[in-house]
Amino acid sequence: MSSITLAASRPTLADRLFARSLTTDLVLIGAGAALTGVLAQVVVPLHPVPITGQTLAVILVGSTLGARRGALSMVLYLALGVAGLPWFSDASSGRGVLAGPTGGYIVGFIAAAALTGWLAQRTWDRRVLGAFVSMSAGTLVTFAVGLPWLAASLGLTLEQTLASGLYPFLMGGAIKALLAAGILPLAWKLSSRTTNKQV
Repeated sequence: MSSITLAASRPTLADRLFARSLTTDLVLIGAGAALTGVLAQVVVPLHPVPITGQTLAVILVGSTLGARRGALSMVLYLALGVAGLPWFSDASSGRGVLAGPTGGYIVGFIAAAALTGWLAQRTWDRRVLGAFVSMSAGTLVTFAVGLPWLAASLGLTLEQTLASGLYPFLMGGAIKALLAAGILPLAWKLSSRTTNKQV
């Protein structure tokens, strides 16, 4: 098996579960993009930005795969969606989505996955509090990119931007961060038990 890998030297949950190789990395990157596409279809309609399961996928993918592979997974998600794969929210696709009011959030997913992955490589995802802070930081990065994009695309004032692109999502973002903060430490514990039994 090839020793070439896209994984960082600091291990993440994916490295605990799978042997490192370029082939494994590519499969994981594709799986992360696919998970994001699937959870993008979990939609609560709001205008101009719907509530979706995407951000949950993004923070889970970043934390599980690490900064480099997590970011590449989101680049793949963006690229295939722009190319026509209908896996943006509400089964949409194309350049128009990226140029529209939600495009900044999709671009922000790349930075969010990179940040949560970087923190996971420093073991922030192994305890509930650290994982919650990491997931919250990833969510905030998505907003940091998405909100100016939303304002520019629709010509909104600051107040209008926050009212339509931030405030409706704060509770959902906190719930997603809490959910991810529960899932990842539990996954680490379960993987440790499995590894100990095999040894």
